[in-house]
Amino acid sequence: MTAPSRPPLKSVTPTTATPHAAPQPVDTPAVGEPKGVAEGVPIAVRPDPQTGDGRYPVAWLHICAPRGAVPTATSRCLCGRDRSAVGKARVLALIADHEAHRDTCPLRTPQKGRTAA
Repeated sequence: MTAPSRPPLKSVTPTTATPHAAPQPVDTPAVGEPKGVAEGVPIAVRPDPQTGDGRYPVAWLHICAPRGAVPTATSRCLCGRDRSAVGKARVLALIADHEAHRDTCPLRTPQKGRTAA
């Protein structure tokens, strides 16, 4: 009994002696005008429509008190004040100090002798 013959796994393609140019795609007319960006994206930069009332943050108090862990807190202000505390008693003291700093901060209280802008 003879085994069935299998076709060869690789085939040799014949090579040509002269190179041929690759076929070029057919130019199709565009529908509408070409777009510079995706739809819905403004092309020109517009001014920010959210106009503020002149207020901006000056001081930040960040408290991290995960359950079952030691609480920490940081108090920062644009005037240069930067303090931190670790532990419940010290964090509570820093919170009180941060609230007291509101009245003494040179950026929040007008200073005597300064002319108004």
